[in-house]
Amino acid sequence: MSPPARILVYGVYGSGKSTLAARLAQRLGLPWYPVDDLLWQPGWVEVPVGQQRSRIEEICRRDRWILDGAYHGWRDVPLARADLVVGLDYPRWLSFWRLLRRTLRRLLTGEEICNGNHESLGSVFSRDSVLVWHASAFGRARRRMRGWQADPSGPPVLLFRSPAALDRWLADLPR
Repeated sequence: MSPPARILVYGVYGSGKSTLAARLAQRLGLPWYPVDDLLWQPGWVEVPVGQQRSRIEEICRRDRWILDGAYHGWRDVPLARADLVVGLDYPRWLSFWRLLRRTLRRLLTGEEICNGNHESLGSVFSRDSVLVWHASAFGRARRRMRGWQADPSGPPVLLFRSPAALDRWLADLPR
């Protein structure tokens, strides 16, 4: 069996989607398109959903890609073309802990997230905080991944419930 050439990595905020996408890109030699770069302009201005969809459609028309997320308004596009969906279905506490740790690191280091955007104390303690998004999106993301896995008409879905299970799968991937 040949390795997949179009991969959607999916999970709740903080689950490790971007880290996994980067690892898969390196391991499989596939181009990775970080979704945050496509969705956010400088100053945390969201790209209009229609333009997001156009950008994703353009990428998904290609024969080889990895995307590290799928959001409202265009989720159907990568699902229709993916050879594989890799779902990070970790426990809530684990993904929240990873998100909190990452957020604190970004606050302390000033690390750029995308397109010149950074974490700030104001953003972390706002209603639009990624920590709040995690709390409100966790159940939906989990139900969505499990629904995709149960749907025989969609692409194959591998759900990983622990980082150790994911690491075992990665170790078996061809180089």
